[in-house]
Amino acid sequence: MPESSKAPKPPQGLSRFMWRMPIYLYKAYLGWLLGERFLLLTHTGRISGERRQAVLEIIRVDKTKPTYYVASGFGEKSDWFRNLQNNPKATIQVGRQHMHVHARLLNQEEAEEEFLDYSSRHPTAIKNLAGMLGYQLDGSEASLRALAKVMPVVAFQPR
Repeated sequence: MPESSKAPKPPQGLSRFMWRMPIYLYKAYLGWLLGERFLLLTHTGRISGERRQAVLEIIRVDKTKPTYYVASGFGEKSDWFRNLQNNPKATIQVGRQHMHVHARLLNQEEAEEEFLDYSSRHPTAIKNLAGMLGYQLDGSEASLRALAKVMPVVAFQPR
């Protein structure tokens, strides 16, 4: 199990502003500067019904389908995650490419496999990501599988 010094909570105040800064790059038509490791998600607020946005790190792309996989770093408490559970239709932008997508929550086994794959491709990135969110991985497969229990994985597939 990944050790947690505290349960990760979505950012507030100045920290929320800092986490949301990449959205302004996309609004200024500079999202391509973030490369293919990030996407801009545009979705519908579950309560307001208004358009909402978040920039998320892509953990894997299956270019044959094409499907983009992201993890909810703040777990099931993330607004974007909760909004997609209510309405899975969204749009994403990766670089300059826009796509209408359907969001699908991966089951536990699929999420674990995505974390194992991501860890093998980006071992430092997953440790840093987990650390920023208050988790410490011990490097074992079991800790990665446990991380998938607290960080759900979503697949964005074209609709």
